[in-house]
Amino acid sequence: MTSDEFDPWAAAEADAVETALQAWVPTDAPAGLGLAMRYGVLDGGKRVRALLVLAAAQAVSGLREGALRAACAVELIHAYSLIHDDMPCMDNDVLRRGKPTVHVQFGDAQAMLAGDAMQALAFEVLTPEPGPATGRGVPPALQAKLCSLLARAAGHAGMAGGQAIDLASVGLALDEHALRDMHHRKTGALLRASVLMGASCGSPTEAQWRALGDYGDALGLAFQVVDDILDVTQASATLGKTAGKDANDNKPTYVTVLGLEPARKRARALRDQAHAALDRSTLPDPSCLALLADRVVERDS
Repeated sequence: MTSDEFDPWAAAEADAVETALQAWVPTDAPAGLGLAMRYGVLDGGKRVRALLVLAAAQAVSGLREGALRAACAVELIHAYSLIHDDMPCMDNDVLRRGKPTVHVQFGDAQAMLAGDAMQALAFEVLTPEPGPATGRGVPPALQAKLCSLLARAAGHAGMAGGQAIDLASVGLALDEHALRDMHHRKTGALLRASVLMGASCGSPTEAQWRALGDYGDALGLAFQVVDDILDVTQASATLGKTAGKDANDNKPTYVTVLGLEPARKRARALRDQAHAALDRSTLPDPSCLALLADRVVERDS
């Protein structure tokens, strides 16, 4: 895939994910719960995690239905985490994806329930009940593998654990090692899992699996480094969320630990690590994953 081909591919795949989420996120959940769920996950976000799933599946000639379900499940987990992270008991933010956060729009209790329901829905999407055109092409072993990867990335050893460290680190002077560990969990684990879930839809060799995991590790950390840079260099209108909030909340970031220019250099070095992992993967055509790494580091929002 060339650079010129990437943007149309990404737009088409994001549309496919949006269409599937429109179908799978309920409209009829009781007491307005479905409205809060749909508000939290539809019509917003860069869909980077979903695109990683689909790009990795494409690189290994993986099963399309499994990859699409995995892409939607990852987006549901990511969106649920944002809903909970934005709540007053956590980061207390009022702006997300250019609109009021879910708890501002629907209230704290409904936001909590929406996140809970979206977490469960992610695993429903990965394990569809047999029926006409509903997951019959996704083998049970693949369903189990996808659930395992996603659960471990989202739980205490991954995203939730990283968020716990983040909350406990307010006002502390973390060194780079501790900061790296926190973000490998909080942000990187789900991005790495996205790559490996896509790869699971095909039959990669052991060496390819390791290389894709290394790619996911490097990309996951690069994503967070760039997030920290954008938090201090872009306006809220550009980011779609409150700019400068980490500094205002006295949270350690790559910018506060390394400085702005060294953080930019680190992001580029991590991109190079991601490319190097793909180079040794021996995959026939990992160009889409390589271009995704470029877009992650070059983004301005």
